[in-house]
Amino acid sequence: MLNRFCSALALIALCSCHSGHQSSASSSPNTLSSAEKRDGWQLLFDGTSKSGWHIFNNRTDGSAWKVEEGVLYLDPKAKGPKGEGGGELISDKSFSNFHLKADWKIDINGNSGIMFLAQEDPQYKYAYLTGPEMQIIDNNGHADAKNIKHRSGDLYDLITAVPENAKPAGEWNSSEIILDNGKLTLIQNGTKVVTTTMWNEQWQELIAKSKFVKLPDFAKVREGRFVLQDHGDKVWFRNIKVKPL
Repeated sequence: MLNRFCSALALIALCSCHSGHQSSASSSPNTLSSAEKRDGWQLLFDGTSKSGWHIFNNRTDGSAWKVEEGVLYLDPKAKGPKGEGGGELISDKSFSNFHLKADWKIDINGNSGIMFLAQEDPQYKYAYLTGPEMQIIDNNGHADAKNIKHRSGDLYDLITAVPENAKPAGEWNSSEIILDNGKLTLIQNGTKVVTTTMWNEQWQELIAKSKFVKLPDFAKVREGRFVLQDHGDKVWFRNIKVKPL
């Protein structure tokens, strides 16, 4: 009886170890599961390089954006005195209807963001002139977070995220942006925080009450690129993936 009991315990332990190993493997960062591949997901960050990304309008060599240990991050200290090496990191590909996912964390007192539908053209000095933004910020440390529409998870300067569920600076958060035939949803840490419809009358009213009212090309085009913002602060990204809809 004792031998049977010990054998059973050994089998349980073996199964538990095997199960844990399998779970860890399936959640490896910067990879796609078999189910995700079947569902049409694409990696936008391979975990080892900046392939698929470049600096907006190729203004610098982007050397301040670095990749280490499976993480893409901006190192402000690596920029030159005139911003050499920095700049907004923009995707090579454009998307119209999509589901974007990304993990991020921000430095203490830091500010950044993820833009979408951005247009790249020499006539535009910055991506925000055309691309709406899901805000990334240290809610507890950055002065701009005092603005109720400039906090983490907000559709920047347009709609406040509800509920407010960002984790503190230095901790990983997850963001999702879903755009499907004008229906826009922002998800932060697994919870819907913004839902709206782009390009209708209510959307125009939102813009009219925002800082973007004087930008003639803001959010006008229905296909564009993703942008990781260089706001001068250290920010980290991983698990960037997209599913065209």
